[in-house]
Amino acid sequence: MRSSLRFSFAAVALTGLIVLVGFFGPARADEPLLAVGAAAPEVVGTDAKGTTFKLSAQVKAGKYAIVYFYPKDDTPGCTKEACAFRDAFDKFVAAGVTIFGVSRDPEPSHKAFMAKYTLPFPLVADPSGAVQKAYHVPSTIWGGSKRVSFLVGTDGKIARVYPDVDPGVHAKELLAAIAALGPKTSPAAGKK
Repeated sequence: MRSSLRFSFAAVALTGLIVLVGFFGPARADEPLLAVGAAAPEVVGTDAKGTTFKLSAQVKAGKYAIVYFYPKDDTPGCTKEACAFRDAFDKFVAAGVTIFGVSRDPEPSHKAFMAKYTLPFPLVADPSGAVQKAYHVPSTIWGGSKRVSFLVGTDGKIARVYPDVDPGVHAKELLAAIAALGPKTSPAAGKK
């Protein structure tokens, strides 16, 4: 009887914690992800060389962008996803795509993660969850952001949303989507 009471109490406490994290987290579970066609909120990240990238500058240059949210630096699934982007990085550059990885981890964690795995694209430190909230990405029960990706078109609007990401194949999936969208078009195309 005592062990079942302890189990029931633990289950109730865990359920309460999950409800609190979901309620006070950056995005509520019942709030839909930012939709296709919506303007992509600004994202600013720094790469391993210390260069700062802004989503708005990439769009202005007529580039596609990938804004991918992940739970935590240097964990198995997040590492697999980041390394898949790294391994296909030259293909993304050739297609005119800038990649932004976003998590709630602070800048020092991102720097260590980039150095350990030689990640060539910018990571966005979002400890407050402001970027996560702007894209309406829900939190995990541990407080990180769920694994969700957005493909931003050259017009600065969300072109595709990926709510259920498989970290092992997602980079290839995005390259295929970009190829299907056709050649990039720049607002400045044809101007000299």
